[in-house]
Amino acid sequence: MKFSYNWIKEFVPTLDLPAEGLERLITMKTAECDGVEKVGPLREGAVVAKVLEAEAIPGYHNQKALVNAGPYGIKTVVCGAPNCRAGLSTIYVPLGTKMVSGVLSDGMLASAAELDINKDHDGIVELDGSEGIPVLDHAIEIDNKSITHRPDLWGHHGMAREVAAITGHALRDVVDMSRLPAPGSPVEVEIEDFTLCPRYSALVFENVTVQPSPLWLQARLMAVGLNPINNIVDLTNFIMAELAQPMHAFDREKLVGRTIYARPAREGESILALNDETYALTPANLVIADASGPIAVAGVIGGDGSAISETTTTIVLESASFQASSVRKTSSALKLRTDASMRFEKAQDPRNTIRALARALELLPILSPGIRLVGGLADCCGPLADPPAIPLDLDWLGRKLGRPMDAAEVRGILESLEFKVDAAFNAAFLVTPPTWRATKDVAMAEDLVEEVGRMIGYDSFPPTPPLVPCAPTYDPPAREFLRHVKRTMAAEGFTEVSNYSFISEEEARRFGLKPEDHVRVLNPIAAGQELMRTSLIPGIHRNVVENARHFDHFRIFEVGHEIHKQADATVKPLERPHLMLALFAKDDGRAGLLELKRVAQFLAPGLEVRAAEAKPFEHSTRAADLYWRDAKIGRLAELHPHLVEAGRASVLDLDLDLLLELTPATVKYTAVRRFPTSAFDLSVVATAREHSGSLEAAIRRLAGPLAEAVEYVREYQGAPLPEGKKSVSFRVVVGAPDKTLSTPEILAIRDGIIDGLTAIGYELRV
Repeated sequence: MKFSYNWIKEFVPTLDLPAEGLERLITMKTAECDGVEKVGPLREGAVVAKVLEAEAIPGYHNQKALVNAGPYGIKTVVCGAPNCRAGLSTIYVPLGTKMVSGVLSDGMLASAAELDINKDHDGIVELDGSEGIPVLDHAIEIDNKSITHRPDLWGHHGMAREVAAITGHALRDVVDMSRLPAPGSPVEVEIEDFTLCPRYSALVFENVTVQPSPLWLQARLMAVGLNPINNIVDLTNFIMAELAQPMHAFDREKLVGRTIYARPAREGESILALNDETYALTPANLVIADASGPIAVAGVIGGDGSAISETTTTIVLESASFQASSVRKTSSALKLRTDASMRFEKAQDPRNTIRALARALELLPILSPGIRLVGGLADCCGPLADPPAIPLDLDWLGRKLGRPMDAAEVRGILESLEFKVDAAFNAAFLVTPPTWRATKDVAMAEDLVEEVGRMIGYDSFPPTPPLVPCAPTYDPPAREFLRHVKRTMAAEGFTEVSNYSFISEEEARRFGLKPEDHVRVLNPIAAGQELMRTSLIPGIHRNVVENARHFDHFRIFEVGHEIHKQADATVKPLERPHLMLALFAKDDGRAGLLELKRVAQFLAPGLEVRAAEAKPFEHSTRAADLYWRDAKIGRLAELHPHLVEAGRASVLDLDLDLLLELTPATVKYTAVRRFPTSAFDLSVVATAREHSGSLEAAIRRLAGPLAEAVEYVREYQGAPLPEGKKSVSFRVVVGAPDKTLSTPEILAIRDGIIDGLTAIGYELRV
C-alpha cells in the first residue's frame, strides 16, 4: 500500500523529517516499508505557461510553439500534442534544449500522464486559469502484511496518528463533525442483521455536476495508486484513502423506491457489477438493495445499474460498516478483491461512517460547485459497545520488555496513541483502547506490551540470553524417517520437486482417477485446482513433461501427501505420505525401471517385484506391484508413451506410512561372514514375455537355504535363439555360515536348480 508523504504532512503540519527519514521511522516503529518513490518528478521546477503562438513544422507532425514560461521567459518548444494551440494555459517543464524536427526546442510542454497527475497521454495539460501545479510528492510503500491487523492504518489519517506519536508532533484532524445535519433524510435505511452490517449511513445531494476532478485531487489519488475517474467517484476514493472508510455513490434516479436495504442476497439473485461482470449471488453474500433487487455487493463492488454517469444530477452517498468475515468470504467466493474489500476485511470502526460523511460535506462543494444537501442524515445503527478497559501491571510490563518502565513514560506513549489511561492502583493502569483499535487489534495486556515496546524501540533493549535451562529437542520418528528418505534420494542423484496438493478434474480423469472420489475444494485458489490429490502422479507428470523440454535425462522425486476422502463426510480426510520418483531418458526405458528398483531397495532391502495389470496411464507391459515383508508397499511402472512423447519416463510410488510401519525399530547385529561364498551363472531360455522376477523367484526357491543372493545379470534375444524366445542370465551366490562349501556341494545346488527349471518347462544354456 502507498502513502503520500505530502498527505501525511497535512495531518502533521510541523513534521520536518524528509520522506526517507520518515520511512525509516515507520519501519522501526509501526510497519515495514519497502521504499520511497518520487511521484511526479517532472513537477519539480515546472511552471504554469501560456502558449502565445503555435504553427505546424513542414514535413513533421509536430508544432513549433512560442510559450510564455513565466520566470523562465519566452521559450520555443516543439510539441506533438494535438491540443497545443495559441491561448492555451498549460505546464512547462525546463528540461534543457535539444534539436527536434529540425527546430531547437527548449524544454517541454507536459501531458498529465508525464506529470503523474492521471493516465491521459493524449495531449498536454489544459489549465482553466484557477489551478496550479501539484507539487512533487513521495510515495512511501508499505508492505500490506505489516498492517493487516491494523484497520486504522489503511488510511492516511491513521498513519499520520502514528507519525505524530513517533515524532512528538501534534496531529491535525480535518473532520468537522459539526457539519453533519440532523436526522431526516429523504431515503430510509433498513438493516436485516446488525451482526453483518453494524451501521449504514447516507446523505442525499442534488444539483450534482459530474466532471473531471481538479488536478490536485487527481494527483493525490495517483500518488497512492488509485486511478482518477470523475469528481464523485474520486471523492469516495479520496476519503477511503484518507480515513480508511470506503464509500459509494448511487445515482438516486436509478434507484427504485426510497428505502435502501442491507440484507443477505436471495436465492437466484445476481448483479451486473461496475467491472461489467455478472455475479450469481447466494444468501451467504451480503448485498445493498433497493425495491428491485441488489444494487451493490456489500463491501466489495457496486452495481452497474445504479452507477454514477455524466447525466447524474442527484446522488445517494453511502458510508457503511460490514462484518469483516462476511466481506472476506464474499470476496473469495466471487474471486474479486477491491480496495474497499481489503479495508472491510480488517474490521473497520462503525463510528467512522459518519466521520466520512462529515468530510464529504466539506469537500463536495469544492468538487461540484452548486451541489445541495437534500434533507438530513440517514443513519441506521446497531448497538455500539465501548471497548473494555485492560488492566496493565507496570512491573509485569517491565518483565516482559526486559527493563523497568517509568509510569510517566508508559502513560505518555499510550496517550500519544490516543489510548485512555487511568490509574488503577500503585504500579498499575486501566487502559482503554480507542474504538479504531478495538475491533480486532488491541484486546489484552500483551497487545499493550507491543504498543509500548515498539514506540520505545526494540533496538533500545539490550539483548539478554534466556535464564532458563535449554535442552535440545528431537524430531519424532516419522519426521526423521521422512528426512532419511529425502537424504537417500538426494544421495542417489534425484532432485526434489514440490507440487501443489490440488489437481483439476481433467487431470484426475487423465490418470483414471474418479473426480467424485476426491475431496473437493469449495473456494479453489485458481482454476484447475478444485480437487485434493489422491495420487502424486499428476504433479510428477507435469514435472516430467516440463523438464523433458530442456533435458535429455534427469531424475526427480517428491515426498508429499495423498488426501483420501472418508466414507463418513464428518470424518477428517485421510492423509498419507508417499514417495514418488521419476527417471526420464531418451532410450527404450528398460534401464530406468531397473534403476528405480535398485533405489527402492535402499529403503526396503529384498523387496519383491510382482507383475501387475497396467493402469490407464502406465505402459501396458511395464507395470508391477512392490511387496516387502508380505505387504504391498508401492508401484513400479513406466508412463504410457502417449503421456511422455519426448522419451521414456519410469515412476516409483511408495507408501511411506506403511514402509515406516514395516521397518524394524531396531537393527539386529549380524556377524561378519567367516567363510567365503561361491557364485555361478545360469542362463534360462524363456518366452520373450516372461517376467525375470518370476524366474528369479523360481531359482531362489530351488536353490534352497544356502542361496545368499540371486542377481539378475542380463537378457538376450536373437540368433541362435528362435523368434519369441529370450535368454535371461542370473548370478547365484551360495554359502554356508559354518564352513566353506565344497565343489560337489556347489554343483549339487546348481544341478538341483537346473533339474527343477527343466522339470517345469524351461531350457537352460549351460
